[in-house]
Amino acid sequence: MSIPSSISAADTARMERALRLARRGTALTHPNPMVGAVLVKHGRVVGEGFHVYEDGDHAEILALRNAGSKARGATLYVSLEPCCTTGRTGPCTKAIIAAGVAQVYAAVKDPNPRVSGRGLAELKRAGIAVRAGISEEIARATNEDFAKWIRTGLPFVTMKTALTLDGQIAARAGSATWITSPESREAVQRMRHAADSVITGIGTVLADDPRLTDRTGEPRGRRLLRVVVDSSLRMPLKSDLVRSAKDDVAIFTTRPADSSRARALKRAGVEVISVRARQGHVDLQAVLRELGKRQMLSLLFEGGAALNGAALEAGIVDKMVLFYAPKVMGTGGVPMARIPSRWFPKSPALQNLKLSRYGADFAVEGYFHDVYGDR
Repeated sequence: MSIPSSISAADTARMERALRLARRGTALTHPNPMVGAVLVKHGRVVGEGFHVYEDGDHAEILALRNAGSKARGATLYVSLEPCCTTGRTGPCTKAIIAAGVAQVYAAVKDPNPRVSGRGLAELKRAGIAVRAGISEEIARATNEDFAKWIRTGLPFVTMKTALTLDGQIAARAGSATWITSPESREAVQRMRHAADSVITGIGTVLADDPRLTDRTGEPRGRRLLRVVVDSSLRMPLKSDLVRSAKDDVAIFTTRPADSSRARALKRAGVEVISVRARQGHVDLQAVLRELGKRQMLSLLFEGGAALNGAALEAGIVDKMVLFYAPKVMGTGGVPMARIPSRWFPKSPALQNLKLSRYGADFAVEGYFHDVYGDR
């Protein structure tokens, strides 16, 4: 049995419904991917569900349970290839087969090397018609952080910057400057909500005294980890980050983790992690490895010129989101990144560019890396 080669508008609409359901799991599924599922029979939705890590069951299982006996002969639209391995739960493929589902449409194959293609192959061997690739680009973006982490053990890195049309992020070094609109700042809060961790440099802390919190008010499965790169351990004990720490602030430094300064920060509820130095500063690759071990699938960069430049030069940024205000700062401002001029000739170009409006501002979004590894 095979699925027709053409995809109808109804098929696309149902998959988009599955993807909307998947995104209801934002900040609630990691270290698992976000997945939504919709079961349709005789043109009517008979079951649906989306995954939340704490609840355990995968989206497909919830949809099957919701449908009951109506699942037999139905078509399943799922935003990610059904799993065929046993982890916290049993394989979804066996449940789909046992329920008598006739067809399965998956938006994208699972980037997990243990599953990729195998789940669909198992369904096909059981006589179920399968197809992958409906609304694929949206599905890939939905779980780009999971795709990076499951394949490399490292978090997906997004660099966010607010800047003027002439590319500057502050009026002068060490100063705080509001540049973008409330709409842009609201979008940044949504980015924080979707992230497992957010990172900044000590320069930004000393200039802005940020809290780096998720202020959306939306539920989270775990606290947002707030990370500071502070090679010389200059973090003020009276900073908002330290005063608001509840085992959710980590400082990466090249100084000993048992120094008197480190001990004072630890007493205040801040974790101090000593890593090796690279060219006299914290090795950002070591930061990524440590966060990956902690199942931090996504890392949002909200740094200043120094940290942005170091991250770009190290090649660790997967995605950039640049919020431009329709303003010009003129001479004397701070550039978005301090990078040696020798870096430019080998600088990769952003791919898959997307433009968006936020009030009076516009944002440019693009990728340096394909984290799925199949393009």
